[in-house]
Amino acid sequence: MTTAAVIVAAGRGQRAGAGPPKQWRPLAGRPVLAHALDAFRAAGIGHILLVLHPDDSDRAAALGSGFETVPGGVSRDSSVRNALEALAGSGVTRVLIHDGARPLASPALIARVLAALDSATGAAPALPVTEALWRGRGGQVRRGIDRADLYRAQTPQGFVFEAILKAHRAHPGGAADDVEVARAAGLDVAIVEGEEDNIKLTWPADFARATRLLRQTDRGGGDRMDVRTGSGFDVHRFTKGAGVVLCGVEIAHDRALAGHSDADVAIHALCDAIYGALGEGDIGVHFPPSDPQWKGAASRVFLAHACARAAERGFRLGNLDVTLICERPKIGPHAGAMRAGLAAITGLEEGRINVKATTSEGLGFAGRGEGIAAMAAATLVAA
Repeated sequence: MTTAAVIVAAGRGQRAGAGPPKQWRPLAGRPVLAHALDAFRAAGIGHILLVLHPDDSDRAAALGSGFETVPGGVSRDSSVRNALEALAGSGVTRVLIHDGARPLASPALIARVLAALDSATGAAPALPVTEALWRGRGGQVRRGIDRADLYRAQTPQGFVFEAILKAHRAHPGGAADDVEVARAAGLDVAIVEGEEDNIKLTWPADFARATRLLRQTDRGGGDRMDVRTGSGFDVHRFTKGAGVVLCGVEIAHDRALAGHSDADVAIHALCDAIYGALGEGDIGVHFPPSDPQWKGAASRVFLAHACARAAERGFRLGNLDVTLICERPKIGPHAGAMRAGLAAITGLEEGRINVKATTSEGLGFAGRGEGIAAMAAATLVAA
C-alpha cells in the first residue's frame, strides 16, 4: 500500500489575531507549518502535498524540500478535493488529511490512524468529551447537553484513497472536516485514540501553549529543556570628547569612545552574546556600520532588537553578565545604574543582570588607557 499525506494550509486564520496567516507564524523559531511537516516526515510518509493559498507560494521555500504544493480552493473541502484530484492516478492507496494549524501531531498518532485503515475505510483520531456541555444564548446558559458518545475530532484523518476521492466528488461542499464528507457518502469511519497535545491553533493564546508543549516535551514524551548560552566581546578606542556611554548610562570622562553609533562597548558585547546564543551572527550583521542610519544611534536600540529576536524565536532571557576592562573611568560607582538601565531595556529583573569591571594591571591597550574592552555572556531559556 502507498500512503500520501495532504496538509491543508490555505486558510487565513482570522481568529488568530493580527499578523500573517497562523500556519506561517513562528512557533519556537520556525513556521507552524514546518512542525506539521516534521511529524509526517518522522512517521516515514514520503509523499506529502501542501495545499497553499496562492498568496503564500513564496513562503514555501522556508519549509525546505520533500513535498509538493497544490493551490487551495475557496473552502477547506474544495482545497482537499484539489489535492485529491492531484493524487488521482498516482497509485496512492491511502491518504492522510491533516490541518496545517495542528503542529504537534505525533508519529505515534499517525501510525495509529494508518493501522486502523488495515480494517476500515476511514479512521480519525478523537478524544471523548469529559467536561459538562451547555447550550447558551445571550450570555446565559439555556440547557445542558448530554456528553455521552460525544468526541472532540482531530486530524490527521485517514481514508482509502479511492473511497474518499469519490466522496469528495459527490459532496456539495460546506463540510467541517473529511469525516463529514465520508459519512455523507455512507463510509464507515473508525475512531482512534487522539492526543491532548494535538491542539489546533485558533486563538492567539494557543501559540503560547503550543510553544510550551513543543519546548518542554519531545515527540517521545521525555523532558526537554532548551537552554542556550552566547558570549560577546567588543573594543572601542578613546577619542576626543567629554564622556562615555556604558550600559546605556552616560558617564563624565575626559575622553569619549569612538564608534559609528554611541560606541556603548558594553551593550555591543551583550548584543553579540544574545545573537550568538541564537546563532544569528553579531551586531554588525543586523546593524552594519556602513549603513548611515545608525550613525550616532543609541545602542539601546540594538539591545532591544536582540531581545525581540530572542522572543520571536521562542526564548526568554535567563541572565546577562558583562565585564568592562579599563583603567578609567571607574565603573563601581555606576554599576547599579548600569544594571537598572539594562533591566529597563531588556525587561529582565535586575537580580539576573550583573555588571562588573577589572583592569589589565597596566598591560596592553586597556592598561595604557587607549580604550575600553567588554566581555559579555547571555543565557537564553525556551519560553
